[in-house]
Amino acid sequence: MPENMKQVREVLVSPWRGSEKTAEDVREQVRERFGDEAAEEFSAATDAMPFSSWLAQGYQVRKGSKALKSITIIEMKDPDDEKKVRKVRRVVNLFHKRQVEKIS
Repeated sequence: MPENMKQVREVLVSPWRGSEKTAEDVREQVRERFGDEAAEEFSAATDAMPFSSWLAQGYQVRKGSKALKSITIIEMKDPDDEKKVRKVRRVVNLFHKRQVEKIS
């Protein structure tokens, strides 16, 4: 593992709370873009985060980088009936650690 990748992993705090299925879906996108080695060492908890999470930790996404897509389910209470909960599917745009650089 390159030294800068090790440093990235040591300092990150990810907001990821997804399922193993979600992690596997993102891992396959990583495999397509960055190869088998990157996919094998992929950790959903530290290697892919939304733009705002990278920024909050002092990293910026490299210009021209295309996001990885992940799906999350959000539970929303019905404003008219507190007992009713709706599940809404949301697409989350993630960036892999190979797509970011430390802000200088």
